[in-house]
Amino acid sequence: MSYHLDAISPHGGELVNRVATPEQKAEFLSKADFLPRVSLDDRAVSDLEMIAIGGFSPLTGFMNQQDYDRVVTEMRLANGVVWSIPITLSVTEEVAQPLQEGGLIRLDNPSGEFIGVLQLTQKYQYDKSREAINVYRTDDAKHPGVQVLYGQGSIHLAGDIWLLQRGAHALFPSYQIDPAASRQMFKEKGWKTIVGFQTRNPIHRAHEYIQKCALETVDGLFLHPLVGATKDDDIPADVRMRCYEILLEHYYPLDRVILAINPAAMRYAGPREAIFHALVRKNYGCTHFIVGRDHAGVGDYYGTYDAQYIFDEFAPGELGIVPMKFEHAFYCTRTKQMGTTKTSPSKPEERVHLSGTKVREMLRRGELPPPEFSRPEVAAELARVMHA
Repeated sequence: MSYHLDAISPHGGELVNRVATPEQKAEFLSKADFLPRVSLDDRAVSDLEMIAIGGFSPLTGFMNQQDYDRVVTEMRLANGVVWSIPITLSVTEEVAQPLQEGGLIRLDNPSGEFIGVLQLTQKYQYDKSREAINVYRTDDAKHPGVQVLYGQGSIHLAGDIWLLQRGAHALFPSYQIDPAASRQMFKEKGWKTIVGFQTRNPIHRAHEYIQKCALETVDGLFLHPLVGATKDDDIPADVRMRCYEILLEHYYPLDRVILAINPAAMRYAGPREAIFHALVRKNYGCTHFIVGRDHAGVGDYYGTYDAQYIFDEFAPGELGIVPMKFEHAFYCTRTKQMGTTKTSPSKPEERVHLSGTKVREMLRRGELPPPEFSRPEVAAELARVMHA
């Protein structure tokens, strides 16, 4: 088997599908009023969905204690397969106490709708500060990921899940391309090498530059913005998606790019989340994954390129996806084009550094980002929305 075919196999070897069959769904619904209930927050709903559609393969449910402990300390599941972020369902002791191991639990979304089932195999306590230090590299409660961790219940519920049904996404039904579908699309297009790109920000010109550099060496680009729960001050998903649409329409070769949504929630776990994002894109069928500066970072918690260095801790075959590491791109006023320190002859004062944070600050002040920052059509769309 060739390397590319090898690389495109899902993490753990098999694409998980935990969406209930019509028969299973009917059986679960018949028990709906008799099952103990657990209410999920937005992130748990995202996790449930990602497990069910295979985005988190090889996970078939929320992690048991053996998997959880090893992921926290070693970035591996109990069986040795690489996995860097705990995927757990936490509840308070009060909620956990009456739940019986071995039984079924009804999972409701924040609106109280019955959306999934958990086969409870284990209830266990865990050490929040240990998880914070290992996963987030900090126990600072101001870190958004640590803040969520400290605010959640002290008991984890483990077991396989079923999603009752795969409904259309409320905002982006046409971009809801699940792993089985994206793999099929890549196959139909004849793409053997596909590079995935993760973002939670509107695309600016530095992103565009590194995506196009990557696209020079592979068959296709899988532009995969995250639309699950993010920080309150991140630009809303519908605005970001409109910006991607505008950019693709005017500045990209449409036959070589697929835009799809990633329903996962953001953890802001920096280096560990970079590994996690790569493995998720592997499940969607990507062979390569772009890792830029401060990937999945927040504040000053991580070094600029820590998210690239962490990939060196694994043998290439363990991850099964190739990281494409990019330096911080900037607009060079001397050459009048995008570049990095690897390609630009500029001095520091000739470099216009771009960031999503800077774009947001300018928009809040009522300023339009200059063309060196954002394509004019994208800047106009952001300004329109920010001042609507």
